[in-house]
Amino acid sequence: MSPSAHTRIIKEASQRLGFDYCGIARADFLEQEAPRLEQWLAGNMHGKMHYMEKWFDLRLDPRKLVPGAKSVVSLLVNYYPRESALSQTAPKISRYAYGKDYHMVIKDKLKLLLQEIEEKIGEVNGRCFVDSAPVLEKAWAAKSGLGWIGKNSNLINKQSGSYFFIAEIILDLELEYDQPVADYCGTCTRCIDACPTGAIIKPNVVDGSRCISYFTIELKENFPIPPSMKDKFDDWVFGCDVCQEVCPWNRFAKPHVENSFEPSPEMKQIKKSDWQEITEEVFKKVFGKSAMKRAGYVGFTRNLNFIKRQPDTETSTGT
Repeated sequence: MSPSAHTRIIKEASQRLGFDYCGIARADFLEQEAPRLEQWLAGNMHGKMHYMEKWFDLRLDPRKLVPGAKSVVSLLVNYYPRESALSQTAPKISRYAYGKDYHMVIKDKLKLLLQEIEEKIGEVNGRCFVDSAPVLEKAWAAKSGLGWIGKNSNLINKQSGSYFFIAEIILDLELEYDQPVADYCGTCTRCIDACPTGAIIKPNVVDGSRCISYFTIELKENFPIPPSMKDKFDDWVFGCDVCQEVCPWNRFAKPHVENSFEPSPEMKQIKKSDWQEITEEVFKKVFGKSAMKRAGYVGFTRNLNFIKRQPDTETSTGT
């Protein structure tokens, strides 16, 4: 079969398996991203995320991850929820953490896709990636035409906004390649203006060491959140969606259809008063299968203690 036929098989299978978008780029050295990554690291914008300093060459060249790689298949999975998982007076968590841990959900879909590729095309050398290896996923998604990198450094899709998980399959298979799309941010600076901690220091450059998501997820439990950030978190206790909430392109965001991303009954029922007294047992019960387990109980309670407290207006019935 031709590269065109192989490409059609992959894209049709991806849609059938629940991926919302699929784009393909030639596996090559990321020449434009190399100096940007180097400058970002040199500016210590990764804070204490020391893993970002490792595998510099692998991040920039997928052929070092998969010998003989010829194609990077990028896939998007929508996680935009139908409704908030929590009451309006509860501390805020990023929408991506409402349901089951996305690593597990998407990895299963990727394995099925790779299996179907092998069944219909033949034996290939390929690897699946879901935010767990040195892959510049947003760069590859942009190269494959799935969107552009916005000023908040998120991938923005013109049809559906930015509430997406990104995954990749790197293959030693020649395919038809998609072309990048234009940048449609224009003169808009809403994400820059709205960032509570000033982490978006200029268009397309985010100082990760100032981001609320960094403080509440990446900064490990044995490190205190800097006092200079006090009263800037606006009740975000795990992650932050502010730069996405204000993005005009997210008016096109549509609710996901993935049952695994639905919040658990326990998460829906928890009241703000419950958060303040949460035990490790309750934390594991409510959040043990979600991405929130990454913060750990100690880190999570540190975040709770740091955020600005609001008066608890909920009644005993949680209304």
